[in-house]
Amino acid sequence: MTALGLYLAKRSINKAEVARKTGLSTYRLSQLSINPKTHIRIDELYLIALAIGVKPGEMFEELCQDLKLKSEL
Repeated sequence: MTALGLYLAKRSINKAEVARKTGLSTYRLSQLSINPKTHIRIDELYLIALAIGVKPGEMFEELCQDLKLKSEL
């Protein structure tokens, strides 16, 4: 499962409802949730955040919390 998938599962988010609100397909949301090789676009992240009622910046920070600069490793 991807960081987005964990994020949505932790909040018990209905992906079908998110798909309806964002215009993204349920297949695309499933791929973003389970396939680590699938990359999310910034516009998709923004729409998902709006659909679930969270601030896009906060969602972005939580999803990317494991990323570090090479100089900080």
